[in-house]
Amino acid sequence: MHMIVGLGNPGREYERSKHNTGFLVVDELAKRWEVNCWQSKMEALVATATVGGEPVLLVKPQTYMNESGRAVGPLMRWYKIDEPDVYVIYDDLDLPVGKLRIRTNGSDGGHNGIKSLFANGCRDFTRFRIGIGRPLPHRDVIDHVLTPFPEELQEPYGAGIQAAAKAVEGCLALGVSKGMNRFNPKKKNR
Repeated sequence: MHMIVGLGNPGREYERSKHNTGFLVVDELAKRWEVNCWQSKMEALVATATVGGEPVLLVKPQTYMNESGRAVGPLMRWYKIDEPDVYVIYDDLDLPVGKLRIRTNGSDGGHNGIKSLFANGCRDFTRFRIGIGRPLPHRDVIDHVLTPFPEELQEPYGAGIQAAAKAVEGCLALGVSKGMNRFNPKKKNR
């Protein structure tokens, strides 16, 4: 079984915020897989799907971003899901808007949701990072991540959501290594 976790914040006020990128990708996957039966379990909204004949658990922690591990760790143990079978989708300030990067390991990169996963026994998972860019000069990072994109950035951001959903599907079908080769941006030769 795989667990696909989208990081974000619960509540209407955060629905379209940049920090809810993970929730938006999980919602897109649920739409593609015709999943609409969500239930509350262990401080998260969860739903199950069958993809390629295999069960997949979709997860949206309801603990707020900084405490995401409180939901993910217990769910992972309850369902007996191995860490490499956990895919975590989240926003990344260090990538341009809508750009996708997939990695199988690394540091928390300063992301509080990832720090919380580490603190709750989940370290060896696949990361799907979607760029939200840096705030403008003299703008607060918290304000940047908790607000929606302006109209002119909606298109590249939406393309990033779609690309991440496609990459998750690809990694489920091909395996993470082949999926990374196919869906990570290619490095340009100089």
